[in-house]
Amino acid sequence: MTFRFLAAGAAVSFSLLPLAALSQSTDSPTRVAMLDPVVVTPTLASRTADASLSSVTVVDEKTLREQQPTDMADLLRGQLGVDTTGNGSFGKNASVFIRGTSSDATLLLVDGVRLRSATAGSPAWQYLPPQMMQRVEIVRGPRGSLYGADAVGGVVQIFTRDEGTWLNMGGGSFDSWNLGAGSSIRHGGTTATVGANYFDTDGTELRENSDDRGYDNASGLLKLSHQFGDKGSVGVFGFRTEGNTEYEGSTPEDQREIDYMLQVAGVKGDLWLSDSLQVKALISEAKDESEDFDDGLSNGIFDTRTRTANLQTVLVAGDHQFIVGGEYQSDEITSSNDYDETRRDNKAVFGQALLNFGALDLQGSLRHDDNDAFGSKVTGAAAVGYKLDTHHRLRASYGTAFKAPTFNDLYFPDSPPFYYSNPNLKPESSETGELGVRGQYSVWYWDAALYRTNIDDLISYDASRGSSFNVAKATVEGGELAMGLEWQQWRAQLAFSALKPEDEETGNIIARRAQRMGRVDVDRQIGQFSLGGTASFQGHRYNDAANTQRLSGFGLLDLRAGWEFAEHWTGRVVVENVLDKEYATAQNFSGWNYLNAGRSVMVSVSYDTP
Repeated sequence: MTFRFLAAGAAVSFSLLPLAALSQSTDSPTRVAMLDPVVVTPTLASRTADASLSSVTVVDEKTLREQQPTDMADLLRGQLGVDTTGNGSFGKNASVFIRGTSSDATLLLVDGVRLRSATAGSPAWQYLPPQMMQRVEIVRGPRGSLYGADAVGGVVQIFTRDEGTWLNMGGGSFDSWNLGAGSSIRHGGTTATVGANYFDTDGTELRENSDDRGYDNASGLLKLSHQFGDKGSVGVFGFRTEGNTEYEGSTPEDQREIDYMLQVAGVKGDLWLSDSLQVKALISEAKDESEDFDDGLSNGIFDTRTRTANLQTVLVAGDHQFIVGGEYQSDEITSSNDYDETRRDNKAVFGQALLNFGALDLQGSLRHDDNDAFGSKVTGAAAVGYKLDTHHRLRASYGTAFKAPTFNDLYFPDSPPFYYSNPNLKPESSETGELGVRGQYSVWYWDAALYRTNIDDLISYDASRGSSFNVAKATVEGGELAMGLEWQQWRAQLAFSALKPEDEETGNIIARRAQRMGRVDVDRQIGQFSLGGTASFQGHRYNDAANTQRLSGFGLLDLRAGWEFAEHWTGRVVVENVLDKEYATAQNFSGWNYLNAGRSVMVSVSYDTP
């Protein structure tokens, strides 16, 4: 079914080639940059999305400002190959599944720094404020050979704001309000950026006949860099977000909440030793801290600190590029629970070759990781791309990756009769093959891909066995189709994903994964006014591994309008879930569904300069 759909989409696209050919004489550099943006996450080097030989989606600044997402679920929902679930809206526990893999098998980078909880394993997606983002790159497919552990399904990299001056004020449903401001100042070769944002909401009820559960988020960023002409640069940066979120306890009367903090900070620099040899360095620290409260009393502390030093040497030889690097990473945890181990170190070396022979592109990468907790792991990847003509490129790739067992998997303290950890766990390992084809024209593009991922040694838990263990195997087969248009004053994006994430031992669909996802974004500029909308859907899913708890699929409609009433000043209205759809993507252990927000309206006024 997936193959037939993608084949039909490709046939429709090829049938429109004469129209595309006629439009080539009207190429606009700005339009081409939007349709085929430059990305850095797939290859550690600047490449257009087409030339990166990868499946990648970019959410640019214009999209972020127009759509005004309040959280990462709004931003990522329905994006190509991306499935999201959550325990309700506004700062509640959320998971992001790329191509059917688990949430802790997707790597999150913030300005190049890995951010996640070493105890839980997955990033705290729900606490990341879109208001502080300038750009998001979503790479689908394994990147273990470049980034090491946890890049099985893909990589999401967030770039925080560092351009222009901005001010945003807004409010709306559920007593929600937002206030943010910042500025980037350049003088000579020096650039300084400072910004802050605050969001607060009373929230909504997470189960029927319960209280509203609120959320607040305060975030800030600071960047300072200096460019030494064309010889290199050096800079320091920091980003921090913290706040409080209320959540549902075992009964509606329970008062449960979490104080949280996420932070990344670092020093980075690059130096051209010659016209063809560059050295890059990044020293960083990331923190994920949380404290749980039950009726005002502390119920547990889980703090993670990850320190990383990364050094890369880049050699440019004509149309070819070679990257060799090394990385040292140290994870430390502090907790109210008595873990058997509280630190582990990881040392890695890696290399990559990006080769171009006219119409033929070749890429290869290899990485070796040596970890205190689970030993050595080698991952690799290879990709080939061939330009059929000026506008069409075929690509094929193969890559391996692994997901490291978390501190909870390995060392969580046991409390009989409940057991969890197993210090003998091995990392999950995967291999993925992908075939893709892209059509890139002056005013539109299309991209189709088929892939298969095999995962071995899945970390599972069964109370009858007494601990976590490596047994399960999974297979994910899928296909994706994307289209984009920039024509006159119209912008449109279409994304459709179909996949089958299957547990090979039982034949069941892996829990909480939808098998169909889609999204359509359409925007129209009319003078000083803009109108737009997003329609997204997710198919049904099962809340449990046995596939007995079925959660219905759903479709959502969001509408937006903007008015540039003065130079650099814009008023916006965003209506989410226009049809007031009641839907759930997760179910509580007690059997009730986590409710998401119904219809909401947000009105804002913003000031933005380039």
